[in-house]
Amino acid sequence: MSSLTVATSPDAGPGLGAALAAALRYVAAWRGQIVVVKCGGSVLEDGATGTLAEDLALLHRAGVRPVLVHGGGPAIDRALRTQGVAPRFLDGLRVTDAATMAVVEAVLAGDVNPRLVAALQAAGAPAVGLTGRDGGLLRVRPRAPQLGYVGEVERVEPRLLRQLLEGGWLPVVAPLGVGPEGASYNLNADTAAAALAVGLGAAKLVVLTDVPGVLRAGERVSELTPAEAEALIQQGVVRGGMIPKLRACLRAVADGVGSAHVVGAGEPHGLLVELFTEGGAGTWIRPA
Repeated sequence: MSSLTVATSPDAGPGLGAALAAALRYVAAWRGQIVVVKCGGSVLEDGATGTLAEDLALLHRAGVRPVLVHGGGPAIDRALRTQGVAPRFLDGLRVTDAATMAVVEAVLAGDVNPRLVAALQAAGAPAVGLTGRDGGLLRVRPRAPQLGYVGEVERVEPRLLRQLLEGGWLPVVAPLGVGPEGASYNLNADTAAAALAVGLGAAKLVVLTDVPGVLRAGERVSELTPAEAEALIQQGVVRGGMIPKLRACLRAVADGVGSAHVVGAGEPHGLLVELFTEGGAGTWIRPA
């Protein structure tokens, strides 16, 4: 004869039940929807890869269709210094001559991308790695002569990504583009993620960063309209590296993405908390 013992937690109660019910409603609402997630290279350096992989794998199992776009700045800097080359930047963008471009491509496509794919596969997700060059996914034009091989997305060709998503894969995209005459170009990962979100008709763009979200007087702002976000930039409240992230979110929302989010990667399972709870874990940029 067997018996069943049910363990109860002193923390369990109506509040927990309501939270679980709300989370399940969110899961049902986002099932089948495309969510583009961008993770910067600095976040990956902070040891958040394992948790990110677990969260993305769980999203995939829940029926959400995630696409991960990654950076790799710190790894590129290390590779350049190993070769005796000092990284150079202009207005926050990497100056990329032909030699630097070769290093960028080798690091993003040959190191960072495979490591992320391996982490996702270890978490149980059917991840597949590619770059914006594959299938002509990201067609670009040169951004400025003084930047060298730095591109600006001109056109997204989403057919390959759509085929992968429809086949049940979780694509991991390195921010490289194909430019005039087939040359490789380095892309800002924030703008690449925004362009892909628009091109895929994504429901959401989530930008993971090393701060808890958009901050005002040191406090996280939970929700912003595009006008409010632009005002924070103009007032100097949003500064530095947060500006291109917020501008990428604004561009995505303006061009048809359902909503955009800036979330701190250091928040335990912040991606899931932001998507599946009322309070969230970051800053939600919603359409006007």
